[in-house]
Amino acid sequence: MDFFLLLLTSGIAVGGVYALIALGFVLIYKATSIINFATGEFMMIGAYIFYTCSVLLGLPAIPAFLIVMAGSGLLGLLVERTILRHMLGQPTISIVMVTIGLSSIMMGLAEMIWSSDFKSFPALFPRAPIIVGNLVIRSNLFWGFVVAMGTVAVFALIFKYAKVGVAMRATAGDQLAAFSMGINVRSMFTLAWIFGAIAASIGGLIIGNIGGVQPNLGGIGLKIFPVVILGGLDSIGGAVLGGLIVGIVENLAGGYLDPLIGGGVKNVAPFVVLVLILMVRPYGLFGRKEIERL
Repeated sequence: MDFFLLLLTSGIAVGGVYALIALGFVLIYKATSIINFATGEFMMIGAYIFYTCSVLLGLPAIPAFLIVMAGSGLLGLLVERTILRHMLGQPTISIVMVTIGLSSIMMGLAEMIWSSDFKSFPALFPRAPIIVGNLVIRSNLFWGFVVAMGTVAVFALIFKYAKVGVAMRATAGDQLAAFSMGINVRSMFTLAWIFGAIAASIGGLIIGNIGGVQPNLGGIGLKIFPVVILGGLDSIGGAVLGGLIVGIVENLAGGYLDPLIGGGVKNVAPFVVLVLILMVRPYGLFGRKEIERL
């Protein structure tokens, strides 16, 4: 029983971090209807900026964190203004290919700037494990979960109550109606990319704190994709639930099935769950059901 609870709590902690990275997908999709396949690379660049500030420049954690927020927001702004804005009105497949190409460019730039060697930065959280009864939880997982859920809550509150969040939701619902109400739709697109980049970068800090940084860290973005699809692409609550489901399934499969079969089930199990759920709910757990009449 203790082993099951250990896997369950670890899965919840990991799932919380997955949910935060999935938020990077959701924030951009909600306002622009674009699936950003470079979200993992935004995450990786955020972790590298923190490494540069904390290790190479010797800055304390808080100033380094603030620079990561500013740098990742600026990166999102530049990507939207210089690349994606020119793709407005183009076929969806063209925009998807642009984001895939962007991910390769960012990975190549990271390798040129920081090399392909593994990097690590000082621990962000207290090292003492969290002990609850008979359970011992790794501190970086526990505090990573706390930071991830706190960040998700902040963005959820912005979307629900802040004026700019309401404007972004209006833009996501009907761009023409939002424009007629005086909302600057293009500014909402830019803001969505800035928010998406910041959310992904915070996820990158947590992942980098757990396992270090290297240029292929962005590959985790594809691993997060089942979380986004499962939750329904445009739902913050769906991203959280999808992240927790994938995290728990991954850990239980790794703990119980991998030793029996010899490995590999941990990586496949989330996709099996994704297929099964999409067979019942093709638009995800919280996605909008859209019917097109021909």
